[in-house]
Amino acid sequence: MNPSVMSMLASAFFVCALVHTFSVKRFAHWARAYAEGSVGENVFHTLAEVEVVFGLWSAVFLLTVASLYGDGRSVSYLESLNFTEPAFVFAIMTIAATRPVLDAATALITVFSRLVPLPQAMAFYIAALVLGPLLGSFITEPAAMAVTALILKNRFYDRGISQRLMYATLGLLFVNVSIGGTLTHFAAPPVLMVAGTWQWDLPYMMTHFGWKAAIAVVVNALMTAFVFRRELLGLSRNQAGTLRAVRSPAWVIGVHLVFVAIVVMFSHHMVVFLGVLLFFLGFASVTREYQEELKIREALLVAFFLGGLVVLGSMQSWWLSPLLTRLEATPLFLGATALTAITDNAALTYLGSLVPGLSEFSKYALVAGAVTGGGLTVIANAPNPAGYAILNPSFGKEGISPMLLLTAALAPTLIAGLCFWFLPSL
Repeated sequence: MNPSVMSMLASAFFVCALVHTFSVKRFAHWARAYAEGSVGENVFHTLAEVEVVFGLWSAVFLLTVASLYGDGRSVSYLESLNFTEPAFVFAIMTIAATRPVLDAATALITVFSRLVPLPQAMAFYIAALVLGPLLGSFITEPAAMAVTALILKNRFYDRGISQRLMYATLGLLFVNVSIGGTLTHFAAPPVLMVAGTWQWDLPYMMTHFGWKAAIAVVVNALMTAFVFRRELLGLSRNQAGTLRAVRSPAWVIGVHLVFVAIVVMFSHHMVVFLGVLLFFLGFASVTREYQEELKIREALLVAFFLGGLVVLGSMQSWWLSPLLTRLEATPLFLGATALTAITDNAALTYLGSLVPGLSEFSKYALVAGAVTGGGLTVIANAPNPAGYAILNPSFGKEGISPMLLLTAALAPTLIAGLCFWFLPSL
């Protein structure tokens, strides 16, 4: 495939965005050289925000195209793209990251944790990182990511846990959410991209992906809890008797869950779910005594990040498609796992769905690899920026290190890969 100049430009800026993503801590360090509140400090702090990176470089790309071909070319390209996923993540994160939804999820996880015969904090930790990601198969992965990240922040990150446990939990969360949405065919973005084309339905997902994902999610949570058992046991002693009851009235929780269900139901129809979001904002205003501040800024930043990924990622097929067609099943699985770290896994599987003549095993290998590698970086899976935005403040002024995140996600990624590749389909 001979790439156009526009495609080459998009790839060049895509590489710049990747380098920028792994350099955010350097920008945060440079920001400290300027006076607090100065323009220089604000500029470098903005450049240190991972959520800004792809949106920024996509803007540079569009301006470059406009200078070369005229602004009509940039506008027509933007109008040819589908921004439903970024808009959906904005809507579902705004609704799901609210106190009533958080109270409902916390109560559910607390009940589940009582079935785990371990000390309080360990049991809750395991329950949150098993039940939260698996709920992503039903309420969608972005909603599961937002709710689980908020629960972890309130119960663990805000209690001053060690940096090692913070990164281990972050890597575990990203991996488990990526694979935890594969019990169904409508919740995980990389599965959603191919389910209709390849006729993958609920029974197929449960027999080929779902039960394997559930095993990997449980093993990953148990393994991490065992490694950090001493620290979690210390939290159990400090948390004795501190579990709070649900604070929000049942009717407020019920209405919030109805809003979540409607947005999920119409997740492919931007006009509908954005209209529902406007009604929700009105309801949240009326019931503000039961609300905390809505995370609209965080949700907008995540949508901006994903929108930039759509702009630049959509032009990468010139090198991705030929690569996918040349790989056999095993190299395809490993390659998809690795490529997911530098490309959104939904974009990767979408390109695979356009390749004619893929065998059934190759189709499985592509999607299994895409969801396996979905926790390695912030850009690997669409819900990751939501979790990043919620938990990043807990990591101090320099925020989350992309390299430490990658390192923390390796072990759970390996467990997920082993489960998907070596466990037989039912």
